Amino acid sequence: MLVVASMLMALTTCVAYDDAALPPSHVASISEGAEGIGERVEGTTDLEPCPLGMAAVTGSYCPDVEHKCLRWLDPPGKYHEFRCAEYATDPVCRAPRRAMRFCIDRDEQRLVGAASDPRPSNNVSWVEAKQACAARGARLCTQSEWQFACEGAEMRPYPYGFVRDSEACNIDHFELGRPGALRDLRTATGGNPRCASPFGVLDLAGNLEEWVTRDPGSGGKATLLKGSWWMPGRSTCRATNAGHDEVYHGAETGFRCCR
Repeated sequence: MLVVASMLMALTTCVAYDDAALPPSHVASISEGAEGIGERVEGTTDLEPCPLGMAAVTGSYCPDVEHKCLRWLDPPGKYHEFRCAEYATDPVCRAPRRAMRFCIDRDEQRLVGAASDPRPSNNVSWVEAKQACAARGARLCTQSEWQFACEGAEMRPYPYGFVRDSEACNIDHFELGRPGALRDLRTATGGNPRCASPFGVLDLAGNLEEWVTRDPGSGGKATLLKGSWWMPGRSTCRATNAGHDEVYHGAETGFRCCR
């Protein structure tokens, strides 16, 4: 118990695409209730083909979801209701759904100049992430876009489902290097194929926290982090870290882009 508590207390917190490609045919059918690629969703325009390396996300998004945890992972204590081992499979949507259509990077991204490293770039600030996306004609995802790409129309708490799987994604790892320093436990891009969302987007839970922009008109500062990282954390699609400003960067911060 003390080990788990100490692990949890430790939590304080591009590549260019040159060809356009249609989204894979399986993307729309993975999530029950998601509209098919190329179909018209009321209130939206037709989605142009996503660039190579990006996934098309289309369907009905719930802005406010209520999940019920059936079983907690950690023993009773300060962090008891922190990591959920299993959620009920009937989440409740507490707000009107809205149609969404956009493209999102399938993988966490590398900064220009870091192409020789198979792992996504870390120590990236919100400003750097925003600039990297803009340089390739994209932008940071909004909070709602990121969440929908993670959970799909089923409103999954984890990108892969309702039962926590510490082997599917790079989560729940804690390892010290030299005294007082965390060991870098990032995994290579594409290294966690089972950590896939209903739209085929990888590593939306764990590996690196990802910078997003707060939804317009929702109040508060624009800088948010989503997805948690390799350390023990909630690692859910809805969990959000709002504790850092636009110039913060750390071993856990990375990014992906939308358009």
